[in-house]
Amino acid sequence: MAVVQRTLETDHPAGKATLEVVVRSGRGPAIVWLGGYKSDMTSTKAAALDRWAEASGHASVRFDYSGHGVSGGRFEDGTIGRWLGEALAVIEAFAGPRPILVGSSMGGWIALLATLRLRARESPHHPAGLVLIAPAVDFTESLMWAQFPPDIRAAIETEGVWLRPSEYSPDPTPVTRALIEDGRRHLLFGKPFHLGCPVHILQGGRDPDVPAAHALTLVEHLPQDRVTLTMIPDGDHRLSRDEDIARLVAITAAMAAEND
Repeated sequence: MAVVQRTLETDHPAGKATLEVVVRSGRGPAIVWLGGYKSDMTSTKAAALDRWAEASGHASVRFDYSGHGVSGGRFEDGTIGRWLGEALAVIEAFAGPRPILVGSSMGGWIALLATLRLRARESPHHPAGLVLIAPAVDFTESLMWAQFPPDIRAAIETEGVWLRPSEYSPDPTPVTRALIEDGRRHLLFGKPFHLGCPVHILQGGRDPDVPAAHALTLVEHLPQDRVTLTMIPDGDHRLSRDEDIARLVAITAAMAAEND
């Protein structure tokens, strides 16, 4: 199976960007990796899924959102709407029919939004299934803004950005007013929604960033879909231990087998 590095030019009011995409040829359904907030396509989980795709003969697609990894653009110019648009463009250009979307953290929210858009369009790229790892649905509002004290909210509103210390990097993460405001246009919680495909959620019970209750809330919002929730009691947010990755690969492989 050939692996090809591709580029995709995107345009946005905040600026143009070149997305870097890695496409592995193979049989469908293609496995599409949607990474997390300030993560990239070289993460441990993404690499493990790519190795599985190679071994099993499946197609796969990995990419970096603008401002992430090796793609162009500034991270500070990113919003949920922009990254969603980029994910849709990549899926429609490279994934083929009925892919499986694997979304981690923010990528879980992006995967849900993309699925709803593709289903509404009756697109041939409407996913055959979703695998969501600690899905950070509505995180800009419920896991950021709602948790910020008044002084941080004021800094974001008046200065347009707040540099949030990160547990995963020595560099702080910019949280912009544009990110918060745009996030409000993409909120999902509040009323049920229908994806039209099976969903498997993998959630750590000791996740400090996306609480386990958040995954349960997502399940409650999907009454019409076949949803499986696998709770790992001692799991953290990343779920990157060997046993966690083995479980992720097994879940993805089982979903792919249903659609071979």
